[in-house]
Amino acid sequence: MLPNFRKPDNDAKSGLLTANQPPILPQTSSSATRPIGMALRSSERGAPSIIGPELQITGNLVSRGEVQVEGEINGDIHGSHVLVGERAMVTGGIVADEVVVRGHVMGSVRGKRVLLQSTSRVEGDVYHLTLAIEQGAYFEGKSRRTEDPTAGFGLPDRAAQPRPEATVEPSAPAIEATEEPATPLE
Repeated sequence: MLPNFRKPDNDAKSGLLTANQPPILPQTSSSATRPIGMALRSSERGAPSIIGPELQITGNLVSRGEVQVEGEINGDIHGSHVLVGERAMVTGGIVADEVVVRGHVMGSVRGKRVLLQSTSRVEGDVYHLTLAIEQGAYFEGKSRRTEDPTAGFGLPDRAAQPRPEATVEPSAPAIEATEEPATPLE
């Protein structure tokens, strides 16, 4: 049992109300402030995109928000926050600001904050700004600290940039070539 570190109740600021004392309400403001660089709480991020345990995906995933993987993915994952569940299997790279691994990842992990929990199994290199590895985690690979591990691996813009029209410059007249059919080797 943890010790009790509360102040004695005879103090007026102890939190207990008396009959002649008005209640003290917490201050609320419309503009919530948080320290710069502190991660948003899940309630401030919105709902995560969940890949359920019965789902197997072959291909890359790109999300602007949080991705929670409980199934199997054969491909790369790009998101702001990626959580790999205990029974999940990812074969491919992960790029996100924050990565929490509880399951199996075979591929590189790139994140500003990376946490390998005790049930995780990571086989690949980890590029990070901060890294935490819990006791019992399996990690086979290299750990590289970099100032911006996601540089060059950012998310594509949602609005597709218009491609410039290809122009063909006139050149020498085309020469028509004929090929003889190849004969099969016997």
